[in-house]
Amino acid sequence: MSNNKLDNESVIKLLNRILELELAGVVRYTHYSFMVYGFGRIPIVSWLRGQAAESMMHAHEAGELITQFDGQVSLGIGALLDASTNDIAVILEESLQHEHNSLTAYEELLELVQGSSVMLEEYATRMISEETRHAGDVRKMLRPPDNA
Repeated sequence: MSNNKLDNESVIKLLNRILELELAGVVRYTHYSFMVYGFGRIPIVSWLRGQAAESMMHAHEAGELITQFDGQVSLGIGALLDASTNDIAVILEESLQHEHNSLTAYEELLELVQGSSVMLEEYATRMISEETRHAGDVRKMLRPPDNA
């Protein structure tokens, strides 16, 4: 174990920001799922609702970590949507931005806890991997199919 002391106050503050981002993801992805129309509706809605469920699991995990470190869990929620749209490309672009914001928060957590908490390092690393994969999926969905 490293001699670096864990800054609990900063960890709790950052975990609360992560919690708020993930809760915003639940609302965002759920809302998006209602706004999808057209031939591809069923698989897109299924994917969006899966993302909402995953965001809820991530929020639960962040909340549990906050209380494990004797912190007070935030009642806030991250930034929500400015407008409703049923344009799938806009929904995916907004989703990509949300994934990027979450990824940034997890990277900040990793930097904060490195050498001080193996558990939090592994948590942050796992979440960075998941968020990176999600962003990659969204980028692939935004790419037009080859017309060759």
